[in-house]
Amino acid sequence: MSGNNVDTPYQGAFAGKTHRFALRVYFEDTDVAGVVYYANYLRFMERARSDMLRAVGIDQRKAIESGEGVYVVADVTIKYRGSAKLEDALVVVSEVREVRAASCVIHQRVMRGDEILTDAIVTAAFLSPEGRPKRQPRDWVEKFERLKGESE
Repeated sequence: MSGNNVDTPYQGAFAGKTHRFALRVYFEDTDVAGVVYYANYLRFMERARSDMLRAVGIDQRKAIESGEGVYVVADVTIKYRGSAKLEDALVVVSEVREVRAASCVIHQRVMRGDEILTDAIVTAAFLSPEGRPKRQPRDWVEKFERLKGESE
Protein backbone atom coordinates (compact mmCIF):
# COMPACT_ATOMS: atom_id res chain seq x y z
CA MET A 1 0.00 0.00 0.00
CA SER A 2 1.28 3.44 -0.87
CA GLY A 3 1.97 4.85 2.59
CA ASN A 4 -1.51 4.09 3.98
CA ASN A 5 -1.60 2.11 7.17
CA VAL A 6 -5.04 0.60 7.72
CA ASP A 7 -4.38 0.44 11.46
CA THR A 8 -3.85 4.21 11.78
CA PRO A 9 -6.92 6.12 12.97
CA TYR A 10 -8.44 8.57 10.52
CA GLN A 11 -7.37 12.19 10.91
CA GLY A 12 -9.01 15.24 9.43
CA ALA A 13 -7.01 18.00 7.78
CA PHE A 14 -6.91 21.71 7.15
CA ALA A 15 -7.91 23.32 3.89
CA GLY A 16 -6.46 26.77 4.50
CA LYS A 17 -7.76 27.87 7.92
CA THR A 18 -10.73 25.49 7.79
CA HIS A 19 -10.49 22.08 9.44
CA ARG A 20 -12.40 19.27 7.71
CA PHE A 21 -13.27 15.99 9.40
CA ALA A 22 -15.06 13.33 7.37
CA LEU A 23 -17.22 10.61 8.86
CA ARG A 24 -19.89 8.09 7.94
CA VAL A 25 -23.26 7.65 9.64
CA TYR A 26 -23.46 4.24 11.28
CA PHE A 27 -26.48 2.38 12.60
CA GLU A 28 -25.60 3.37 16.19
CA ASP A 29 -25.94 7.06 15.20
CA THR A 30 -29.55 6.73 14.08
CA ASP A 31 -32.99 6.30 15.54
CA VAL A 32 -35.47 3.60 14.54
CA ALA A 33 -36.28 5.50 11.33
CA GLY A 34 -32.63 5.52 10.22
CA VAL A 35 -32.26 9.27 10.85
CA VAL A 36 -29.33 10.63 12.90
CA TYR A 37 -30.44 11.32 16.47
CA TYR A 38 -30.11 15.08 17.08
CA ALA A 39 -27.60 14.83 19.96
CA ASN A 40 -25.19 12.82 17.82
CA TYR A 41 -24.39 15.91 15.75
CA LEU A 42 -22.80 17.29 18.94
CA ARG A 43 -20.70 14.11 19.18
CA PHE A 44 -19.59 14.51 15.56
CA MET A 45 -18.57 18.12 16.25
CA GLU A 46 -16.70 17.12 19.43
CA ARG A 47 -14.64 14.59 17.49
CA ALA A 48 -13.85 17.20 14.86
CA ARG A 49 -12.76 19.79 17.48
CA SER A 50 -10.51 17.24 19.22
CA ASP A 51 -9.02 16.30 15.86
CA MET A 52 -8.48 19.98 15.01
CA LEU A 53 -6.58 20.53 18.28
CA ARG A 54 -4.41 17.48 17.62
CA ALA A 55 -3.72 18.70 14.07
CA VAL A 56 -2.35 22.05 15.33
CA GLY A 57 -0.15 20.36 17.93
CA ILE A 58 -2.24 20.71 21.08
CA ASP A 59 -1.96 17.59 23.22
CA GLN A 60 -5.13 17.55 25.34
CA ARG A 61 -4.20 14.35 27.13
CA LYS A 62 -0.81 15.73 28.18
CA ALA A 63 -2.48 18.95 29.40
CA ILE A 64 -4.93 16.96 31.51
CA GLU A 65 -2.32 14.56 32.89
CA SER A 66 0.13 17.36 33.73
CA GLY A 67 -2.57 19.34 35.53
CA GLU A 68 -2.38 22.22 33.06
CA GLY A 69 -6.09 22.22 32.30
CA VAL A 70 -8.81 21.08 29.99
CA TYR A 71 -11.22 22.47 27.42
CA VAL A 72 -14.94 22.18 28.11
CA VAL A 73 -17.90 23.34 26.10
CA ALA A 74 -19.30 26.41 27.84
CA ASP A 75 -21.94 27.34 25.26
CA VAL A 76 -23.45 25.97 22.06
CA THR A 77 -25.90 27.61 19.72
CA ILE A 78 -27.03 25.14 17.09
CA LYS A 79 -29.49 25.19 14.21
CA TYR A 80 -30.68 21.94 12.70
CA ARG A 81 -31.37 22.41 9.00
CA GLY A 82 -31.53 18.89 7.62
CA SER A 83 -31.30 15.25 8.59
CA ALA A 84 -28.51 12.81 7.91
CA LYS A 85 -29.41 9.18 7.35
CA LEU A 86 -27.79 5.79 7.72
CA GLU A 87 -24.68 5.42 5.50
CA ASP A 88 -24.47 9.14 4.63
CA ALA A 89 -20.96 10.53 4.17
CA LEU A 90 -20.62 13.73 6.20
CA VAL A 91 -17.94 16.36 6.77
CA VAL A 92 -17.65 18.51 9.90
CA VAL A 93 -16.24 21.88 8.90
CA SER A 94 -14.65 23.83 11.78
CA GLU A 95 -13.33 27.40 11.83
CA VAL A 96 -11.91 29.37 14.75
CA ARG A 97 -13.86 32.63 14.95
CA GLU A 98 -12.66 34.28 18.14
CA VAL A 99 -9.81 33.75 20.59
CA ARG A 100 -10.04 35.02 24.15
CA ALA A 101 -7.72 34.64 27.13
CA ALA A 102 -9.55 31.62 28.56
CA SER A 103 -11.75 30.48 25.66
CA CYS A 104 -12.23 30.29 21.95
CA VAL A 105 -15.26 30.39 19.69
CA ILE A 106 -15.51 27.85 16.89
CA HIS A 107 -18.01 27.84 14.03
CA GLN A 108 -18.90 24.27 13.08
CA ARG A 109 -21.12 22.89 10.35
CA VAL A 110 -22.03 19.31 9.61
CA MET A 111 -22.32 18.99 5.85
CA ARG A 112 -23.60 16.38 3.41
CA GLY A 113 -22.01 17.49 0.18
CA ASP A 114 -22.94 21.18 -0.16
CA GLU A 115 -25.94 20.87 2.17
CA ILE A 116 -25.61 22.27 5.70
CA LEU A 117 -27.30 19.86 8.12
CA THR A 118 -26.32 21.64 11.33
CA ASP A 119 -24.79 25.05 11.92
CA ALA A 120 -23.30 25.72 15.36
CA ILE A 121 -21.28 28.26 17.29
CA VAL A 122 -19.35 26.56 20.10
CA THR A 123 -17.53 28.33 22.91
CA ALA A 124 -14.81 26.16 24.44
CA ALA A 125 -13.50 27.39 27.79
CA PHE A 126 -10.15 26.41 29.24
CA LEU A 127 -10.43 25.32 32.88
CA SER A 128 -7.95 24.55 35.63
CA PRO A 129 -8.05 21.07 37.22
CA GLU A 130 -10.23 22.65 39.93
CA GLY A 131 -12.80 23.66 37.31
CA ARG A 132 -12.10 27.39 37.27
CA PRO A 133 -11.54 29.44 34.09
CA LYS A 134 -7.84 29.71 33.33
CA ARG A 135 -5.80 31.47 30.67
CA GLN A 136 -4.97 29.20 27.77
CA PRO A 137 -1.28 28.48 27.26
CA ARG A 138 0.23 31.33 25.22
CA ASP A 139 1.45 29.07 22.41
CA TRP A 140 -2.06 27.63 22.08
CA VAL A 141 -3.53 31.11 21.76
CA GLU A 142 -0.97 31.88 19.05
CA LYS A 143 -1.94 28.71 17.16
CA PHE A 144 -5.63 29.64 17.34
CA GLU A 145 -4.91 33.21 16.24
CA ARG A 146 -3.17 31.89 13.10
CA LEU A 147 -6.28 29.78 12.35
CA LYS A 148 -8.80 32.52 12.97
CA GLY A 149 -11.07 33.02 9.99
CA GLU A 150 -13.18 35.93 8.97
CA SER A 151 -16.61 36.34 10.59
CA GLU A 152 -19.51 35.78 8.28
